[in-house]
Amino acid sequence: MIVVSSKDVAKHAGVSQTTVSRVLNTPDLVKQKTKDKVLKAIEKLSYVPDANARSLVQKKTGVITLLSGPLHNPFFVDTTTAIVNYANENGYRVNVHFVNDKKLSEAYSSAIENKVDGMILSCILLDDPIFERLKKMSIPFITYNRKHKNEELFVEIDNEEAGFLAAEHLIQLGHKDIAWVGGPLTVSTFKNRFEGYKKALKKYRIIENPLYIFHTDSSKNDIQKAFETLQKCIEKPTAICSGADSVAFNLMNNALSSGLKIPEDISIIGIDNVDLSNHGAMQLTTVGSIIENNLGRLAIEKLIEMIELEKSTCIQITESVKVFLRNTTAKRKD
Repeated sequence: MIVVSSKDVAKHAGVSQTTVSRVLNTPDLVKQKTKDKVLKAIEKLSYVPDANARSLVQKKTGVITLLSGPLHNPFFVDTTTAIVNYANENGYRVNVHFVNDKKLSEAYSSAIENKVDGMILSCILLDDPIFERLKKMSIPFITYNRKHKNEELFVEIDNEEAGFLAAEHLIQLGHKDIAWVGGPLTVSTFKNRFEGYKKALKKYRIIENPLYIFHTDSSKNDIQKAFETLQKCIEKPTAICSGADSVAFNLMNNALSSGLKIPEDISIIGIDNVDLSNHGAMQLTTVGSIIENNLGRLAIEKLIEMIELEKSTCIQITESVKVFLRNTTAKRKD
């Protein structure tokens, strides 16, 4: 197989290699007549430009790295799909890394060893050192769903209000024995949602029961353990406020597997309003963005703006939330 080089194209078109490079990288600076000659030569010789060489010239790779949470969480299925689709539509490829919080450092090391135009992260911790490291490296980046304690470069829903509305919804249905099953407090999302839950209990003068509080690692097994522990309580909760829809789905499975009916025996509410929550078989009552924006889509739009404008922007987007009433919550039985 004969490999055609830019030198071959230049010779065939009767121009310099520099001119060929200009046609490929900055065509607006080349006269139309010259451009036509080069493009005809490229077509005739079936020349394929070297992407690596072009990235060196342009100082861009056309690649974005996404560090996403694991795919067993439907939130990350929805957002990853939106991110990849939008990036592709705008001429970018996406390197996707699915990680969990226990292997963050490995994922970060793998992600930053290759040159990329930008990074989008949904796995950042509140006190994560990667935040300052990326800023020093001058890599355009943004976080979504989670944010760093610096409160910069993020897209989220109003997580404290989401936790508040979820708990308030259950309280207004007459529930007083309301459990919380969420994720680790090292994550802004779960921390702020839990604060909202506590705020609602306080407002309605309901005493917080420590036996009803579980900060899991968000795994299926840990959520099941939390549910089983709740069922061993002398006074069992009549409702559970879940820190995320993914947690709620696991709790629903646990409840049904143990013979409980939802919402007759126990009410369950989630937070996120993922696509699956509105599935006919789920119909999960949940809290999500008022305008039902996909956080991944919002984040990738802002990241590409940063990349193409070649300037840092102060991005702090917090979407308002509301309750999406479906079939997993009901009035407390007397």
